[in-house]
Amino acid sequence: MDRFARFSWFTLASNIAVILWGAAVRATGSGAGCGSHWPLCNGEVVPRAPQVETLIELTHRVTSGIALLLVVGLLIGAFRLRPRGHAARKAAVFSMIFMLTEAAVGAGLVLFELVAHNQSIARALFMGTHLVNTFFLLAALTLTAHFAGGGAPFSVRGQSPLGRGLVLGFAGLLVAGVSGAVAALGDTLFLSGATLSPTGEMLVQLRVFHPYLSIAAGIYTVWLALQVLKRRLGPEAGRRALQVAGLVFVQLVAGAVNVLLQAPVWMQIVHLLLADLLWIGYLLMGASALAARGVEVGEETPTAIPAGAGLR
Repeated sequence: MDRFARFSWFTLASNIAVILWGAAVRATGSGAGCGSHWPLCNGEVVPRAPQVETLIELTHRVTSGIALLLVVGLLIGAFRLRPRGHAARKAAVFSMIFMLTEAAVGAGLVLFELVAHNQSIARALFMGTHLVNTFFLLAALTLTAHFAGGGAPFSVRGQSPLGRGLVLGFAGLLVAGVSGAVAALGDTLFLSGATLSPTGEMLVQLRVFHPYLSIAAGIYTVWLALQVLKRRLGPEAGRRALQVAGLVFVQLVAGAVNVLLQAPVWMQIVHLLLADLLWIGYLLMGASALAARGVEVGEETPTAIPAGAGLR
């Protein structure tokens, strides 16, 4: 990998760290640490005599700002260091778009006071939207790094049944992730000791759906990984398929432990980290598999995409 490829992976890792810290903000009820002010904190650039909640929220904002600058650098580097039409350029553009929408959703949570112990349906909808945007941001950053490091471009059009199955698995993991965001909100409300409103009680009750959706998505993901191995799509796709199958197992175990321990903050962060890694691993597996066009059952030597093709 050249310097730009390494920077791409570093940017992805940095954004994962920011996402995990954001989970700590939510789990500790520190989302209102800066009041309803954004981008200022309690109306100040640097708050005086801040409380612990303020420090936690302010740290998240500062690191989010750094992550934004890294993505700006990623976009500039892609256009300066990769030729016209290179797939890394297109993926970097999407990274920038989702980074901006990520900041907008985060600002909305603060400005509309959908933080701390807020139990409204609006907060649940925002949390789901936030998770979807976060996953798409990670997807764009992952593909940017993948292409920057020499990964083959691919097309999502005209794919075989396996290709369509991979797209369906993408949607399944996304649904499981959204249900996880609602479950995490329910854990925050349930464990905070706050008096639950009827809406809050409904959010807590929705937590029971997440394990079933996760198990279903996990089983389907493992089946897809086995299909990728069966098709012999190359060492890269095979290696990613094994990683994905292993991550599914570890994630399901972590989810069970999270429930048994009644969702301590550290376990919620570990659970989210594994979800992010599974999402990234699945994308890399899919990218490697989709880089072979017209994959059909029993086909041993798929036709490779032309080297100059882009992400479409």
